Amino acid sequence: MPALETDLQHEREHLAASRQALKRMREHAEELFSTGDKVAGDAYAAETLGRHLARRIADLADNPDTPLFFGRLDLDDHQYHVGRRHVTDAAGEPMVLDWRAPLSRKFYQASVRDPQGVDVRRRFGFVKGDLTSFEDEHLTAGQDIGTSRILLDEIERPRVGPMRDIVATIQPEQDELVRADLDTSICVQGAPGTGKTAVGLHRAAYLLYLHRERLRRAGVLIVGPNRAFLGYIAAVLPALGELEVQQSTIEDLIARVPVRATDPVDAQVVKHDPRIAQVLHRALWSRLSRPEEPLQVSDGAYRWRVSVEALRRVIDDVRREDPPYALGRERARARIVSLLQRQAEAKSGESPPESWARKMGRSRPVAEALDAAWPAVTPEGLVFDLLRDPEALAGAADGILTADEQAAIVWAKPPRTVRATKWSAADLVLIDEVAGLLEREPTVGHIVLDEAQDLSPMQCRAIARRSAHGSITLLGDLAQGTAPWAATDWAESLRHLGKPEAGIVPLSVGFRVPDAVVALANRLLPALAVNVPPAVSLRRDGELTVQAVDDLTTATVAEAKAAMTYPGSIGVIAADHQIDQVRTALEAAGMRPADLDSPGGGQVTVVPATLAKGLEYDHVIVIEPAAIVAAEPRGLHRLYVVLTRAVSRLSVLHREPLPTALVD
Repeated sequence: MPALETDLQHEREHLAASRQALKRMREHAEELFSTGDKVAGDAYAAETLGRHLARRIADLADNPDTPLFFGRLDLDDHQYHVGRRHVTDAAGEPMVLDWRAPLSRKFYQASVRDPQGVDVRRRFGFVKGDLTSFEDEHLTAGQDIGTSRILLDEIERPRVGPMRDIVATIQPEQDELVRADLDTSICVQGAPGTGKTAVGLHRAAYLLYLHRERLRRAGVLIVGPNRAFLGYIAAVLPALGELEVQQSTIEDLIARVPVRATDPVDAQVVKHDPRIAQVLHRALWSRLSRPEEPLQVSDGAYRWRVSVEALRRVIDDVRREDPPYALGRERARARIVSLLQRQAEAKSGESPPESWARKMGRSRPVAEALDAAWPAVTPEGLVFDLLRDPEALAGAADGILTADEQAAIVWAKPPRTVRATKWSAADLVLIDEVAGLLEREPTVGHIVLDEAQDLSPMQCRAIARRSAHGSITLLGDLAQGTAPWAATDWAESLRHLGKPEAGIVPLSVGFRVPDAVVALANRLLPALAVNVPPAVSLRRDGELTVQAVDDLTTATVAEAKAAMTYPGSIGVIAADHQIDQVRTALEAAGMRPADLDSPGGGQVTVVPATLAKGLEYDHVIVIEPAAIVAAEPRGLHRLYVVLTRAVSRLSVLHREPLPTALVD
């Protein structure tokens, strides 16, 4: 048998043995789970152990279509297979190293120029879960094979369904970002196809591996632009063994009330402007007033009295401490009760019981004095009072918002009560801002913000309150900003996020979007007015067609049928108002487009242009670019997003003239 065949057979045997070892590890965990209640000391310990073992069992699940390892390192006369999880034999010796282990870093970082002690780096080729080939780089011997065919095959492999992990293809510059320290916040300005989303998700997995207990308590949060995007990336972290990461849109994260209304764009812009935070701060704290009457309260035996001057000192002292509003109110209550306690102690010579203090704190005279000086407030109530009353808004916004800006956000027909109010999505940021003024938000250990260029300053402030003692990974592309308040400078966004010290790292070399597609999209950059370098692609295998057609519907159906002859996913993207017509035409032609919320549901997916951000398809069919541009004020930015969703082939169909910025 030739040496290469012998080597390949040995690797297949190691793969089979590793799968058996993983099966044994899972069976052992299942056995411990079934007997855990018998060894635990008490019910709480049994529950804690049960949760831990349940996580362990889920973590050890094996997918036969996913290879357990994708590489091997030969160094120090040892061989180390690198894969998605740690696998040990019966004696506890490693058979597969987790890609996040310190030693595994050499797999991504070693090179002929800097071998890092690696004699041979081996990459494996797989078809589903079957090992079919391998490729060696002799680094210490200075033998560089150039571009890895196995690496390119993995990058270019057609994708159907949700996003997958990239542990087999992480590039050195990506690996540096993935392995950044937990206490370090970073901003990744990534051109289309540079893997910024994958970097963020893999950094979350890496940090959970390195700081398991700390982040299990504090939590890791992924914030995406919409639910379709979250569905698309949902399988990545579970495939890496991380099952407890929360994922949310920014709207769902701050949703304290249901959204049942939509604001005009001019109102949305004002509500997302950071100046509105000053208005809310002033409106809240202006509710405080200096006491005008002394406090008299009876406990049944005596009548106690607190002077106006003493009450004023309490309010002034607490206000100077600058606590959250609700905490300040309770602090003022406690200090008023303390003044009463001192009198009771002086009278009786002993301290009254705690029940006496609680009774005094709840007494009507104390409550009335507190309500007059430091009134109770709810987030919804304060925003309601401002938006329904032009005079109240004018008082709080004087010198901050113009008269036109105030008129844009005040309700023309105010609802009668808070409960009857139909809140808008833009109102959520106002309510959350007030909630943050009332009480401190719990801090998340690490937050990954994807497509962050569309986060408004007020949304950034909401994230900042939740990451005050944690770190963030900000991912985005200024060229893809489509919201009216889209970021044009990452330094400004980082300031609102409370992380002005975060480094900004550009990724401009793409591995997914073909060069022909990138070149077309780059034509739009001069018109987008953003300071980002043009994207560069290493892919030369893609296809691009731009066709002027007489009948868009007929051409779309024909193009979709032609695309279905290739492997991989197909995204049909059009302006939102054209989506129903496109879907109907495809269904009439016998196709069943997948639901956007279920990315694994079929080969063809119809995608509204406003929801395309962050998604990728092997073949993308873009319908009528002029309609996409005309649909919104930042339509050219939206078109840039849409054109860069293709990872193999892009077809552009148009009946109207192409936007001027796109024409060569």
